[in-house]
Amino acid sequence: MSYFGLNPRVRQSGLGLAQYGRISKHGRSHARAMLVEAAWAAAKAPGPLRAFFLRIRNKRGHQVAAVAVARKLAVLIWHLLTKEQDYFWAGPALVAAKQRQLALKAGAPGERGVGRRGSAYAYNVKELRNSEKAAAENAERAYELMVRHWRSRGPKRRTDATNEERL
Repeated sequence: MSYFGLNPRVRQSGLGLAQYGRISKHGRSHARAMLVEAAWAAAKAPGPLRAFFLRIRNKRGHQVAAVAVARKLAVLIWHLLTKEQDYFWAGPALVAAKQRQLALKAGAPGERGVGRRGSAYAYNVKELRNSEKAAAENAERAYELMVRHWRSRGPKRRTDATNEERL
């Protein structure tokens, strides 16, 4: 997180309590800005990231929620890259269409008139798009149900030396 400057500032001296503040902004500002823009897009699309955004927005506001989603996106991207996995909630038809568009922009030959449909054609089928959207909405509802059962905790207990002195 510190590479992007999305980690919170920490003020602490000795054994005293750590005070956490806003994000540090020490890091790649352009990459941080791109992650926040991606977070705004993820907050609009149905799925677990939208549910996370809405939960944080209700507590802390939309700006803080966008930065929280950006941080979650950075962690998610890191895990996907290091484990060499695909995102579980990605729509296969949308991914195929985007990969085909990138290939065409990179100079891949067009296949018009060949008489067969490629993998990106599935995105043009409305039923498939709607089923992928419904799956993402189900994931969003599943996240909301999981979070609903969490219990709110009271204030954090002190774990420093001054706590032991009080006993």
